Amino acid sequence: MRLPTTRLFPLGLMLALAALTFYLDRTVNEDDSHPALRRHDPDYLVVNFTTTTYNREGKAESMLSAERMVHFPDDDSTELVAPRVVQTKPDQPKMTVRADRGKLSRDGEDIHLYDNVVLEREAGAGRTAARLTTEYLQVVRDRSLVRTDREVKIVEETRALSGKGMEYSNETQHFTLGSDVRARFGTKPPPQ
Repeated sequence: MRLPTTRLFPLGLMLALAALTFYLDRTVNEDDSHPALRRHDPDYLVVNFTTTTYNREGKAESMLSAERMVHFPDDDSTELVAPRVVQTKPDQPKMTVRADRGKLSRDGEDIHLYDNVVLEREAGAGRTAARLTTEYLQVVRDRSLVRTDREVKIVEETRALSGKGMEYSNETQHFTLGSDVRARFGTKPPPQ
């Protein structure tokens, strides 16, 4: 029994259309984003920039600067080269942090600093100057909070503290060291 060609042609055409529809559906429903967005390529670069955050009274509270800022659209990350953060909130000692490199959170409030991190707190409000060194530090700008889970060393006049893990609030001046804490206390030299 032979089927006439006139009956097979519509059936073949319908199968071809069904296969084409299936192929197009799969192609469209796969990742339809632009190929450049799937790669980790920067979409913009800013050189020698500074951003300043102001309080309600219009006074500068926080300044972030870096030699270079690179933004990546695939994960919305921002990398910094030689970042520097300065906090100058009223009634608080000025705090300056610098590092070799850093990353910004999406909202820009959290700054993650890496490699040769140095935090310096100026003397003021009854406090002496202090210097902190570590390899990683997270700065939460709106809360004047810094923290790390790495080794840290703090030197203040004749005192030195070191340990692993630290959190310091510049607002409350509350300081916590995590573990392996070591301290050295010296005497002040007599006034001359």
